[in-house]
Amino acid sequence: MEHRPPAARLTEAAASAVQQHGAGNLLRIVLVVMVLGCVLTAWFLLRGYKRKDD
Repeated sequence: MEHRPPAARLTEAAASAVQQHGAGNLLRIVLVVMVLGCVLTAWFLLRGYKRKDD
């Protein structure tokens, strides 16, 4: 069995997805990941502004 780095496998999977189904599914996945990343980043940054009223 040939050892390939994960980046090469990811590139191959993306190329395969584009050939089989067009750019629609790949674009959809990229957009979902991007939105989730933005939400998590906003949550992480904004939680530091919470004040404790003691």
